[in-house]
Amino acid sequence: MPTISGLVLDSKTKGPIGGALVTAKRTTTTTTPDETTSYSDWTNDAGRFTIVVPPDQVSWQVQASTILGNSGLENVSDCHDVILCIKLDPSFQIEPFEGDKKCSSLITNRVYELELTGPSSDILDNVKGVEWHSRHAFITPIGKGVRASIEVDSPGEVVVEATVTLENDKAKEHPLKVPATPTTFFFNAAPLPDVTRVALQRASIRPAHERGLWTLIRANTRVIGFHHYHEFISRVLAHHPKDSAAAQFPTSGASERLQREHRELIPFGVGAYELLRTATELFLLLNCRVNTRRELHRGQLEEEQARLGRLTPTNLHELAKKFLGNNNYLQRVIDAAFPGEDKSDNVFADGVLVRNEPVLIELIWSYWHEEGMLAQSVNAISRRFQNQRSDTPRDPLAHFELDPLRPLNNILWGYVQDEYKRLTVPRRSQEYNHQYGLVLYGKANPVARAADPRSKFLESFHNLLHRASQFFKEDNDTTVIADGFPLLNALREVHLVLAQGAHNQFGDLPWTARVEMLIQEWIMARQETRDFLQSRVMVPYTEAWMPQVDTMKSIQGWTDVGVNHFRDLGTYGEQLLLSIRYGDWIDINDEDVAKNWARYWRPEIQSYLHSYRAVSGVDLTNPDSLDYTVPAVHLKRRLDAQARVR
Repeated sequence: MPTISGLVLDSKTKGPIGGALVTAKRTTTTTTPDETTSYSDWTNDAGRFTIVVPPDQVSWQVQASTILGNSGLENVSDCHDVILCIKLDPSFQIEPFEGDKKCSSLITNRVYELELTGPSSDILDNVKGVEWHSRHAFITPIGKGVRASIEVDSPGEVVVEATVTLENDKAKEHPLKVPATPTTFFFNAAPLPDVTRVALQRASIRPAHERGLWTLIRANTRVIGFHHYHEFISRVLAHHPKDSAAAQFPTSGASERLQREHRELIPFGVGAYELLRTATELFLLLNCRVNTRRELHRGQLEEEQARLGRLTPTNLHELAKKFLGNNNYLQRVIDAAFPGEDKSDNVFADGVLVRNEPVLIELIWSYWHEEGMLAQSVNAISRRFQNQRSDTPRDPLAHFELDPLRPLNNILWGYVQDEYKRLTVPRRSQEYNHQYGLVLYGKANPVARAADPRSKFLESFHNLLHRASQFFKEDNDTTVIADGFPLLNALREVHLVLAQGAHNQFGDLPWTARVEMLIQEWIMARQETRDFLQSRVMVPYTEAWMPQVDTMKSIQGWTDVGVNHFRDLGTYGEQLLLSIRYGDWIDINDEDVAKNWARYWRPEIQSYLHSYRAVSGVDLTNPDSLDYTVPAVHLKRRLDAQARVR
C-alpha cells in the first residue's frame, strides 16, 4: 500500500513534535463517501508519522493539529516525505529564579531555579512532565518538572532546552510533546576566594578520525540488544492488523515471507518456532546492515558527545557508509592479496568476491554467553520437556511440574524438532578455538585437535587490557604525559591476530550462533519459564532472561558466578574486538589515536577487567599475575573448588 510519511516540527525551534495528529485527505472535489474519507496517524517522539492511503492516482492534502496550534495544508502525492511546521501558540518560556525573585545576573557555583512559564495557567495545568537538557549545566527537576534547579561550574553562555509533555484530550495514549523555546543564560564567574586554587589539566591530543567507527559499534550494540529484540518479537508474534503502532514497526511491509508465515503457522501452534527463527534472522538483517537508518536519541547523543568531546550527527547513516561501506582495513587486504583484479559482490561472477559491508557481530559474544550457561539452561528445559532424565544420579528437574510451560509448548516443540539444524557444541568450540584460541570443557564437547588454533590471541588481548589499565593510571596523573606507544603496539598485535582467524566460517557461524542464542534468551525470559523455575525476583538484573539462567545454575550445581558478569564480558568484549578488527591499525603510527581509543572505550575496558576477575579470579591489572590461561581452565578449577565446599 502507498504511504505518506514525514516529520512534524515546531516552526520556531525546529524541534520535533510528538503526539500531533496528522490527517490526510484527498484534494478531489467529488463528494462520494469513499472519496471524502480521511486517514490519520499520530507522530512518535521523533516527530515522525506514516499514513497508509489507498492506491489511488490522486493527490493528497495533509495537516498536523495539536491543542496548541495547527500546521497549514500541504499538497503531497503518495509515497512522499513531507515536513509540516506548527507555530505553537502559546509557546513555553524558561525563566530563572533565586527564591521568589527573577534573576537578571547569574554567577557560577550557585543553585538557581528554572521555571517553565506560559501565558495560560490552564495549559500549564495540563503539563504531565518536562525533560530538561543542557550540555554545560547540572539540571535537576523539582516536583513533576515545571520547575528545576540549575547549577553551572564554568563561566560563559549556557543553553537550556526543555521538552514539555502535555495531556492530550483527543488521545490519552498519545501525549503531546513540544519543545520549549531554547533559552541562553550567561553565567559570570563567581568572586574569587581568598585562596586561589590551581589545577593541572590533562595534555590535549588531536581528535581521532576513527571515532565515527566507534560510535557506530556502540549504536549497533544497542539496536541488536535483547531489549530491542524482545520488543521486535513481541510485535511479530502478537501481530494484529488494527495495531496502529505496528504500522510504524520495521517489520511491517519489510518481509512478505514473515507475514505469510505468521498467517500460515500461528493457527497450527507448533509452527510458531519456525516463525520465531525467521523473525530473529530478519531482526539481525534489518539492524546490522550498513544502509540501516541509525539514529541517536537525546540521552544517547549527549553521552556520545561527552565521550567524543565534540558534536555527533544524530543520524549515523552517513557514518556507516563512510566507515563500513568503504572500510580501509578490508580495502588494504584486497589490494595486497589481489592487486589489479576485478571485484564483485556476486558469488556467481568472475573476479574477487568482496563483502564490503561487514556485519558488526563477534563470536566472542556467543562464547561468554555459552560459558554463562545460557545454552545449557535451555537444553536442560528441553530435555525435561521431552521427559528425558539427566546423566546425574539425581535429576534436579525430575520433580518440577511442567504445567507452567504448557503455554510455551508450541515453541519448545519446534525447538526440540529443530535440533538437527542447530550448531553443535563441538562445532562452536572449534570456531572459538580458531578465532580466539578459546575452548569449551564439558561432556558435550569431547577433546578434539584443532587444525588452526589461535593460541596467541589471549596473550595479545590480555596484554592490551593490561597496557590500557597502566595507561589509565598514568593518564589520571596530570603531572605526567602518558605514553601511548605501548598501547598502540598492543592494538596492532591484536589486530593482526584477529585478521589471521578471519577465514573459514568467519561471518557465517557468528551470525548463526547469535540467532540461536537470541532465541534461547527469549525462551528463558518468558513468563512460563520464570514460573517453572520460580526465579528470584528481588535480584536486580539488566535483562529479563538472566534470573532464570542463574536459577538453573543454582538448581544444577553449576558455577555460582552471576550471569550478568558473563553478559558484560560478551557485550564489552565484542565492542572492543570490533573496534580493533575493523580499524586500520597497521597503517597508524600516531600514539594519539591509541590514546583516543583507550579514553573512548575506558568504561567498557574497566567493566571487562572487573567481570573477568569476578568470573576467573584473575586480575589482569596486576603485572605480577598477568595470565594467558584459557578461561575454561579457571572456570573448571573454581567449579571443582565449589563442589568440594559443598
